[in-house]
Amino acid sequence: MKDPYEVLGLKRGASKDEVKSAYRKLAKKYHPDMNENNPLQDLAEEKFKEIQWAYDEIMNKTASSSNYSYENNSSYENTSGSSLNTIRQQIINGRFQDALRSLNSTTVRNAEWNYLVGVCYVNLGSIGQGVQYVQRAVTMEPSNMEFRSFLSQISNMQNSYQRRAYNYGGGTANSLDCCTNLICADCLCECLGGDLISCC
Repeated sequence: MKDPYEVLGLKRGASKDEVKSAYRKLAKKYHPDMNENNPLQDLAEEKFKEIQWAYDEIMNKTASSSNYSYENNSSYENTSGSSLNTIRQQIINGRFQDALRSLNSTTVRNAEWNYLVGVCYVNLGSIGQGVQYVQRAVTMEPSNMEFRSFLSQISNMQNSYQRRAYNYGGGTANSLDCCTNLICADCLCECLGGDLISCC
Protein backbone atom coordinates (compact mmCIF):
# COMPACT_ATOMS: atom_id res chain seq x y z
CA MET A 1 0.00 0.00 0.00
CA LYS A 2 1.33 3.44 -0.90
CA ASP A 3 2.34 5.97 1.70
CA PRO A 4 -0.26 8.79 1.58
CA TYR A 5 2.42 11.37 2.37
CA GLU A 6 4.43 10.27 -0.67
CA VAL A 7 1.29 10.40 -2.84
CA LEU A 8 0.92 14.08 -1.90
CA GLY A 9 4.67 14.69 -2.28
CA LEU A 10 5.14 15.47 1.42
CA LYS A 11 7.47 14.37 4.19
CA ARG A 12 6.03 12.63 7.22
CA GLY A 13 5.01 15.05 9.91
CA ALA A 14 3.89 17.74 7.45
CA SER A 15 1.46 20.24 8.95
CA LYS A 16 -2.25 20.22 8.14
CA ASP A 17 -1.80 23.43 6.17
CA GLU A 18 0.93 21.80 4.06
CA VAL A 19 -1.29 18.76 3.50
CA LYS A 20 -4.23 20.94 2.43
CA SER A 21 -2.04 23.02 0.13
CA ALA A 22 -0.48 19.95 -1.54
CA TYR A 23 -3.91 18.34 -1.89
CA ARG A 24 -5.46 21.44 -3.53
CA LYS A 25 -2.57 21.79 -5.98
CA LEU A 26 -2.62 18.13 -7.05
CA ALA A 27 -6.42 17.83 -7.08
CA LYS A 28 -6.65 20.82 -9.42
CA LYS A 29 -4.00 19.34 -11.72
CA TYR A 30 -5.55 15.86 -11.96
CA HIS A 31 -9.25 16.74 -11.68
CA PRO A 32 -11.28 14.96 -14.41
CA ASP A 33 -12.62 18.32 -15.68
CA MET A 34 -9.03 19.48 -16.32
CA ASN A 35 -8.19 16.33 -18.30
CA GLU A 36 -11.24 15.86 -20.53
CA ASN A 37 -9.34 15.84 -23.84
CA ASN A 38 -6.19 14.26 -22.46
CA PRO A 39 -5.21 10.94 -24.09
CA LEU A 40 -4.26 9.72 -20.62
CA GLN A 41 -7.53 10.78 -19.01
CA ASP A 42 -7.93 7.39 -17.28
CA LEU A 43 -4.54 7.69 -15.62
CA ALA A 44 -5.33 11.24 -14.45
CA GLU A 45 -8.62 10.00 -12.98
CA GLU A 46 -6.83 7.21 -11.10
CA LYS A 47 -4.30 9.71 -9.76
CA PHE A 48 -7.12 12.04 -8.68
CA LYS A 49 -8.75 9.22 -6.68
CA GLU A 50 -5.39 8.32 -5.15
CA ILE A 51 -4.85 11.95 -4.09
CA GLN A 52 -8.29 12.05 -2.45
CA TRP A 53 -7.59 8.79 -0.65
CA ALA A 54 -4.21 10.06 0.61
CA TYR A 55 -5.73 13.32 1.86
CA ASP A 56 -8.50 11.45 3.73
CA GLU A 57 -5.97 9.04 5.25
CA ILE A 58 -3.79 11.85 6.59
CA MET A 59 -6.62 14.11 7.77
CA ASN A 60 -8.34 11.20 9.54
CA LYS A 61 -4.97 10.38 11.16
CA THR A 62 -5.03 6.80 9.92
CA ALA A 63 -1.73 7.15 8.08
CA SER A 64 0.83 5.56 10.37
CA SER A 65 4.29 4.68 9.10
CA SER A 66 3.94 0.97 9.87
CA ASN A 67 0.96 0.57 7.54
CA TYR A 68 2.56 1.87 4.35
CA SER A 69 5.58 1.19 2.24
CA TYR A 70 6.82 2.69 -0.99
CA GLU A 71 5.19 0.83 -3.85
CA ASN A 72 7.49 0.24 -6.76
CA ASN A 73 6.34 -1.30 -10.02
CA SER A 74 9.54 -2.92 -11.24
CA SER A 75 8.09 -3.78 -14.65
CA TYR A 76 8.11 -0.06 -15.45
CA GLU A 77 11.66 0.59 -14.32
CA ASN A 78 14.34 1.33 -16.86
CA THR A 79 18.10 1.81 -16.84
CA SER A 80 18.01 5.61 -16.91
CA GLY A 81 16.34 5.64 -13.49
CA SER A 82 13.05 7.11 -14.66
CA SER A 83 9.95 5.00 -15.08
CA LEU A 84 7.21 4.77 -17.66
CA ASN A 85 4.87 6.11 -14.96
CA THR A 86 7.05 9.22 -14.69
CA ILE A 87 6.92 9.57 -18.47
CA ARG A 88 3.13 9.32 -18.35
CA GLN A 89 3.22 12.29 -15.98
CA GLN A 90 5.23 14.28 -18.53
CA ILE A 91 2.61 13.45 -21.16
CA ILE A 92 -0.26 14.48 -18.87
CA ASN A 93 1.56 17.77 -18.33
CA GLY A 94 1.86 18.28 -22.11
CA ARG A 95 5.66 17.88 -22.12
CA PHE A 96 5.70 15.60 -25.18
CA GLN A 97 9.27 16.42 -26.31
CA ASP A 98 10.61 15.70 -22.81
CA ALA A 99 8.61 12.47 -22.71
CA LEU A 100 10.06 11.37 -26.07
CA ARG A 101 13.59 12.11 -24.86
CA SER A 102 12.95 10.05 -21.72
CA LEU A 103 11.42 7.21 -23.75
CA ASN A 104 14.36 7.15 -26.17
CA SER A 105 16.81 6.91 -23.26
CA THR A 106 15.16 3.79 -21.86
CA THR A 107 15.98 0.18 -22.64
CA VAL A 108 12.37 -0.94 -22.15
CA ARG A 109 10.67 -1.49 -25.50
CA ASN A 110 7.43 -3.18 -24.41
CA ALA A 111 3.83 -2.47 -25.48
CA GLU A 112 3.52 0.35 -22.94
CA TRP A 113 6.65 2.02 -24.35
CA ASN A 114 5.30 1.83 -27.92
CA TYR A 115 1.96 3.23 -26.81
CA LEU A 116 3.54 6.20 -25.02
CA VAL A 117 5.81 6.97 -28.00
CA GLY A 118 2.72 6.88 -30.22
CA VAL A 119 0.80 9.23 -27.93
CA CYS A 120 3.72 11.69 -28.01
CA TYR A 121 3.98 11.67 -31.81
CA VAL A 122 0.22 12.08 -32.28
CA ASN A 123 0.18 15.06 -29.91
CA LEU A 124 3.19 16.58 -31.68
CA GLY A 125 1.32 16.35 -35.01
CA SER A 126 3.10 13.31 -36.51
CA ILE A 127 -0.10 11.27 -36.62
CA GLY A 128 1.09 8.68 -39.16
CA GLN A 129 4.21 7.95 -37.13
CA GLY A 130 2.19 7.85 -33.91
CA VAL A 131 -0.31 5.39 -35.38
CA GLN A 132 2.51 2.96 -36.23
CA TYR A 133 3.70 2.86 -32.60
CA VAL A 134 0.19 2.54 -31.17
CA GLN A 135 -0.62 -0.26 -33.64
CA ARG A 136 2.53 -2.05 -32.52
CA ALA A 137 1.41 -1.68 -28.88
CA VAL A 138 -2.01 -3.13 -29.74
CA THR A 139 -0.35 -6.03 -31.59
CA MET A 140 1.84 -6.75 -28.56
CA GLU A 141 -1.06 -6.49 -26.08
CA PRO A 142 -4.32 -6.96 -28.00
CA SER A 143 -6.42 -7.12 -24.83
CA ASN A 144 -5.27 -3.72 -23.53
CA MET A 145 -8.34 -1.48 -23.85
CA GLU A 146 -6.38 1.74 -23.28
CA PHE A 147 -4.23 1.06 -26.34
CA ARG A 148 -7.17 -0.10 -28.47
CA SER A 149 -9.31 2.88 -27.47
CA PHE A 150 -6.60 5.40 -28.39
CA LEU A 151 -5.97 3.65 -31.73
CA SER A 152 -9.70 3.80 -32.44
CA GLN A 153 -9.74 7.53 -31.58
CA ILE A 154 -6.89 8.24 -33.99
CA SER A 155 -8.48 6.16 -36.76
CA ASN A 156 -11.80 7.99 -36.34
CA MET A 157 -9.98 11.31 -36.46
CA GLN A 158 -8.11 10.33 -39.65
CA ASN A 159 -11.31 9.08 -41.29
CA SER A 160 -13.06 12.32 -40.39
CA TYR A 161 -10.27 14.39 -42.02
CA GLN A 162 -10.34 12.20 -45.13
CA ARG A 163 -14.12 12.57 -45.45
CA ARG A 164 -13.82 16.35 -45.12
CA ALA A 165 -11.10 16.49 -47.79
CA TYR A 166 -13.12 14.22 -50.09
CA ASN A 167 -16.28 16.30 -49.68
CA TYR A 168 -14.55 19.66 -49.89
CA GLY A 169 -16.26 22.04 -52.28
CA GLY A 170 -19.33 20.09 -53.35
CA GLY A 171 -19.58 16.62 -51.94
CA THR A 172 -18.25 14.54 -54.84
CA ALA A 173 -14.90 13.20 -55.93
CA ASN A 174 -15.22 15.27 -59.15
CA SER A 175 -15.11 18.50 -57.16
CA LEU A 176 -11.64 17.60 -55.93
CA ASP A 177 -10.42 17.22 -59.47
CA CYS A 178 -11.84 20.45 -60.86
CA CYS A 179 -8.77 21.37 -62.93
CA THR A 180 -8.54 17.96 -64.56
CA ASN A 181 -12.24 18.10 -65.45
CA LEU A 182 -11.84 21.56 -67.01
CA ILE A 183 -8.83 20.47 -69.10
CA CYS A 184 -10.71 17.36 -70.33
CA ALA A 185 -13.74 19.50 -71.20
CA ASP A 186 -11.48 21.93 -73.10
CA CYS A 187 -9.92 19.06 -75.07
CA LEU A 188 -13.36 17.76 -76.00
CA CYS A 189 -14.48 21.23 -77.07
CA GLU A 190 -11.36 21.66 -79.22
CA CYS A 191 -11.99 18.28 -80.85
CA LEU A 192 -15.44 19.52 -81.80
CA GLY A 193 -14.12 22.87 -83.06
CA GLY A 194 -14.76 24.95 -79.95
CA ASP A 195 -12.48 26.34 -77.28
CA LEU A 196 -13.54 26.34 -73.63
CA ILE A 197 -10.23 27.65 -72.24
CA SER A 198 -8.67 30.06 -74.68
CA CYS A 199 -5.18 30.12 -73.13
CA CYS A 200 -4.43 26.41 -73.72
